[in-house]
Amino acid sequence: MTSFLERIDHDRIVAAIADAEKKTSGEIRVHLHHRPVRDPIAAGAKVFEKLGMTRTAERNGVLVFVAPRSKNFAILGDSGIHEKCGDDFWIRAAAAMGGHFQNGNFTEGIAGTIENLGNALAAHFPRRADDADEISNEIDEG
Repeated sequence: MTSFLERIDHDRIVAAIADAEKKTSGEIRVHLHHRPVRDPIAAGAKVFEKLGMTRTAERNGVLVFVAPRSKNFAILGDSGIHEKCGDDFWIRAAAAMGGHFQNGNFTEGIAGTIENLGNALAAHFPRRADDADEISNEIDEG
């Protein structure tokens, strides 16, 4: 896990979130999980709830959940964005991120995924003049 964490450019990821959210009312969060998990979707869903991702006004929060010790991850979207994008979108997003991870390009994988998520969110939930950042852009760890 140390190797993974040392290879993550936190500032670049936080900047990618801020850039993506300039185009959308959607909220993106990254969580780096320090404990091993068997099921990253189930573990990610617990973190999704804990971080308040289900409390966005338009139910358009997205969590990128990464568990380096287990070498797995999940990308979870709330009901509003999931209804708009469908299962294929999440499968493609995970495949793209996984390809970067397999090549050891962790920051690129996460930042590229954030950019794609931001584009999808912007297409369905464009930023409004009165939009407020509902969820912190900082990387959550635990």
